[in-house]
Amino acid sequence: MASPAPRRPLSTPESFLCGGLAACLAVTVSNPAEVAKTRMQLQGELAKGGGKKVYKNAIDVLTKTWKHEGVRGIQRGLGMAYMYQILLNGSRLGFYEPVRQTFNSMIGRPVSELIPFTSIAAGATSGAVGAALGNPLFLIKARMQAYSPAFPVGTQHYYRNSFNALSTVWRTEGFRGLVRGIDAAILRTSMGSSVQLPTYNWTKNQLVTNGVLPDKSIWTYLASSSVSGICVCIVMQPADTALTRMYNQPTIKGPDGRLIGTLYKNPIDCLWKTVKTEGVFGWYKGSTAHFLRIAPHTIITLTANDIILGLYKSLSHTY
Repeated sequence: MASPAPRRPLSTPESFLCGGLAACLAVTVSNPAEVAKTRMQLQGELAKGGGKKVYKNAIDVLTKTWKHEGVRGIQRGLGMAYMYQILLNGSRLGFYEPVRQTFNSMIGRPVSELIPFTSIAAGATSGAVGAALGNPLFLIKARMQAYSPAFPVGTQHYYRNSFNALSTVWRTEGFRGLVRGIDAAILRTSMGSSVQLPTYNWTKNQLVTNGVLPDKSIWTYLASSSVSGICVCIVMQPADTALTRMYNQPTIKGPDGRLIGTLYKNPIDCLWKTVKTEGVFGWYKGSTAHFLRIAPHTIITLTANDIILGLYKSLSHTY
């Protein structure tokens, strides 16, 4: 009997779409924790001693938001989050392998070899691409999540919906408004992406090669993505706090007539002012909520991505 024809590798657009779909499934679950994280990061901003505490912790944010704002409150920014995840994780998951293989080829190593340096570089590169493309969407999402008619923290930006938000920012702040914080976004996502897929692939490879768990098992996917989520949370938290604050800061007209942030010049300035006023723990405000967001988000994204890729390859091979 003739052996089955080898399956062709997925093209970058196919990987992009599969990665984006997996991320959309994940963000539906993780968005409430993202709302809590955003509000915790803005609470007591640049206030010595932490300022007045509106929220005690991440659970308190979710409880108060649910009680006073309902489902709409805990899922603020969800529509924009879907669009952002398609761009970000479509890029991060779709471009990772092509970039990693290219880096391997550039140093004369087999494309299939998992090399820590090229894996981290590929993760950071693909993440930076996604962050740059999705920056306007993330900015709107963060501002919408920060808004609370009942328990406001930080600067409040009210938009009727996602499209009203985009048009308002474009009309009042112009192109510079839509790319505000892009340096912080690239820093944040590059740091997170530099460890997300490398730690996921390394953990999965160790579990399979050492016979701990079988290949293509749901438990293998879950264990590997759990380790990856922890690593991402630890590495990305300071830059994530800087990004939230850069996006949400109030603006004024500068000498040249352009709108500039009143609190921070760039993400490094934000991190410095935060640690000077609030201490190192200021960088890690909302870290519990961040973990509650990043852990299920990473687990669902990477697990669903592997499952979706497998299903797509099977259907492509069949038809």
